[in-house]
Amino acid sequence: MLAEINNELYERLRKIDDTDEFFEFLVKPLKNTIRINTLKVRLEYAIERLRNYIIGRVPWCKEGFYFSISEFGGLPEYKLGIIFSQEAASMIPPLIMELQPGMTVLDIAAAPGAKTTQIAQYMENNGCIIANDINPIRANILISNIQRCGVIIAAVTVKDGRFFRKLRNKFDSVLVDAQCSNIGMIRKSYKHAKLWRLKSVYSLSKLQKDLLASGIYAAKPGGVIVYSTCTVDPIENEEVVDYALSNFEVKIEKVEGLPIKTSGAILEFEGKKYSEEVRKCLRIHPQNNDTEAFFIAKLRKLESY
Repeated sequence: MLAEINNELYERLRKIDDTDEFFEFLVKPLKNTIRINTLKVRLEYAIERLRNYIIGRVPWCKEGFYFSISEFGGLPEYKLGIIFSQEAASMIPPLIMELQPGMTVLDIAAAPGAKTTQIAQYMENNGCIIANDINPIRANILISNIQRCGVIIAAVTVKDGRFFRKLRNKFDSVLVDAQCSNIGMIRKSYKHAKLWRLKSVYSLSKLQKDLLASGIYAAKPGGVIVYSTCTVDPIENEEVVDYALSNFEVKIEKVEGLPIKTSGAILEFEGKKYSEEVRKCLRIHPQNNDTEAFFIAKLRKLESY
């Protein structure tokens, strides 16, 4: 099917994962997932209230649940900000940011706000979040979701994410959930396969490196920087992390304690070798956990810049 939609993409992906299972799950419809917002209600109360719709729990996120319906915008729980539509794999980055109440946090590409509201939830609405997006329309959606979810600690900015390299050593934790080629989102819509072009992968990789560099500059020494994408191309994933390791005093920390199946990191691609340290990144292919494709790296800043 994918070969018929975009053969260039199909041939590219065969270099990354040539298993039948990978391509089967890449076009298989996603499960419906929601996250319960404990800023609004106690978790146990919400579970009881939504018991007719909940069909399972996301194993790595206690607030995440598989839902029996996809069109739940009319539910009062949605309108009240008790639930947020969020893909299961996308719940992982905030889980590893070492969030605590009172922190100062930067979400450098925040819209539409799923991770921003999750961050606020783990900070218990205590501290400060700078939630940024370069697109004014998407920023308005971000504001709407922040307000609906009762987040009172987020300030929304509309800037190129590269701006934040000016705010050096200011943030306890930084999320760089970078714009990417969206291969993982083919499960939501085939438009991502139709629109994919190889030249965009290379231009996005340059942008991703710049955004990750900004996140590193903005983090305090000892602070955590989480880099994530919803794609599988090594040019946008391992290569970006390898760039950070080569140019900044940061280290990768292995993510442990989450019941997540992963595919092994790619250490060489198109003749370019990456640091052995990228083995510590999480490369999640759709068939691993029946989710979107996702890539996540947890970095720690070692020195002031």
